[in-house]
Amino acid sequence: MSHSGMLLIVDDKATNLKMLFTYLRSLNFKVLVAQNGSEVLIRVDRVQPDIILLDVMMPTMDGFETCSRLKANEKTRDIPVIFMTARTETVDKVKGFELGAVDYIAKPVQQEEVLARINAHLKLRKLQTELENKNIELQQQNDELEAFGHTVAHDLKNPLTSINGYLDYILEDFSPELDSEVLEVLQNVKKSGSKMVNIIDALLLLASSRHLDVAMAPLNMGKIVSHVQQRLSYMMRQYEANIIMPSDWLIARGYAPWIEEVWTNYISNGLKYGGSPPLLKLGVSPDANGYIRFWVHDNGQGLTPEQQSRLFVPFSRIGQSRVEGHGLGLSIVQRIVEKSGGQVGVESQVGQGSTFYFTLPANV
Repeated sequence: MSHSGMLLIVDDKATNLKMLFTYLRSLNFKVLVAQNGSEVLIRVDRVQPDIILLDVMMPTMDGFETCSRLKANEKTRDIPVIFMTARTETVDKVKGFELGAVDYIAKPVQQEEVLARINAHLKLRKLQTELENKNIELQQQNDELEAFGHTVAHDLKNPLTSINGYLDYILEDFSPELDSEVLEVLQNVKKSGSKMVNIIDALLLLASSRHLDVAMAPLNMGKIVSHVQQRLSYMMRQYEANIIMPSDWLIARGYAPWIEEVWTNYISNGLKYGGSPPLLKLGVSPDANGYIRFWVHDNGQGLTPEQQSRLFVPFSRIGQSRVEGHGLGLSIVQRIVEKSGGQVGVESQVGQGSTFYFTLPANV
């Protein structure tokens, strides 16, 4: 059978070294030898083997100390170490595993056992290396895709903003001169353009929430929600909504721009998916373990368990025909709330509306 791989055998007994060296070389392994821990550290600094067979009981620097030094070195910490120890020796095997050893072999060694353990750990090592390389490759691809998406989103947003600006100008200054059909077309174009800008903003927020480190601070939740109501005033008028606010807000910690987006998403969904007209009740209450829960309850149809399971999945949306959604909102909410140290969730029963909530650490 053909074998490949470089092995380092460490034993202070020359007869043990010779026996293992001869046997493993006959199986086409590349074999290095050392008789003490100091020699090991010198050899691995020059050539890194695939596996080290390391005797535990050696003078001056025993196998445990040698293994500890190998694992402390970034260059050698990932080399699998298999300890060899005599059956008559009292050895703390737990200590060996805690130091990073992957296996033990009893001496005098059985050649078939040595080969089986070497082959098993060589295979594991190969799989681990392949997985690490694949992870690096995937991370590079993800970074490139995210950078591309970020660039495209920015490049799309600028002309869309200009288009929407021109449409505003036309609708404000020339509406009396336009017939009803043309006016309706322009209003629909403006609505679609605004929706596209919202989608792009959502993509940019999704990208920034993954990498951006922000300072958490006490939140003026009343002020944040007031800003959200101003942003959604057109929707509130369109749906003739009624929003009930709490008399007071508990103070939590977070990043205000992110939390404003959470409220914007929850409230806008309540307006779109609530009753006719929508009745939204906003609330706050202490939660367990030093957290505060914020929530929006709507008077909509409620959600089935299957619908609830799909809510926070990117690019999925509830199939209500009167509302078109891009499906990013709740996944963004989940990401930025979790990055803020909290959690998101929904409580709903068909016919009884839905309560969307998020938690944040209390300001203590």
